[in-house]
Amino acid sequence: MQVDVLNTKGVSTGRSINLPDEIFNITPNDHCIYLSVKQYLAAQRQGTHKTKTRAEVKGSSKKLHKQKGTGGSRKGNIRNPLYKGGGAVNGPLPHLYSFKLNKKVKDIAKMSALSYKARENKIVIVEDINMDAPKTSDYTAILDALRGQDRKTIMVLSERNDNVYLSSRNLCDTKTVVLSDLNTYDITHANKVIFTESTAKLFTEELEVVEG
Repeated sequence: MQVDVLNTKGVSTGRSINLPDEIFNITPNDHCIYLSVKQYLAAQRQGTHKTKTRAEVKGSSKKLHKQKGTGGSRKGNIRNPLYKGGGAVNGPLPHLYSFKLNKKVKDIAKMSALSYKARENKIVIVEDINMDAPKTSDYTAILDALRGQDRKTIMVLSERNDNVYLSSRNLCDTKTVVLSDLNTYDITHANKVIFTESTAKLFTEELEVVEG
């Protein structure tokens, strides 16, 4: 897949990069995408929900009345779950929602998501962005030139760039990540995926290492 390299103003530089078909042109596996997105969202849940049992609610532990001779039913203490203010029975307890997913499944999911974006022409390659200082207005101008009508974007860098990150962190419609942190949810959630030139070259280099 041949993709032109654009400058920060959205104009072609005359260069192009061939993105490998082994990553950007596979037959997408929707189930792998589903599992990967499900795992990501499950890991975001805090799981701190909690109800108090009868051992934890406030109230006396004294028996309400004697066991026999009252003509009424047998009763324990006021913390009984049947009474108002009593403890909950089988209520939710804190627990983790995260689950394990094989690395191969997650890799297939990412490649499937990237293949979908490639088919939709939603992948953009821009020359490496160099900013002398963090400035959101300058970064926004670059994004506007690259994303067009697609507001939700993700910028993928080859390595951490503090100036770019600080310039983008206040923007609600874009996200900046390093390639090693890119996940399936980020790809599917974005309308357009923007790779820097050095990031795009890593795909070919890594593929050559694997094949070699």
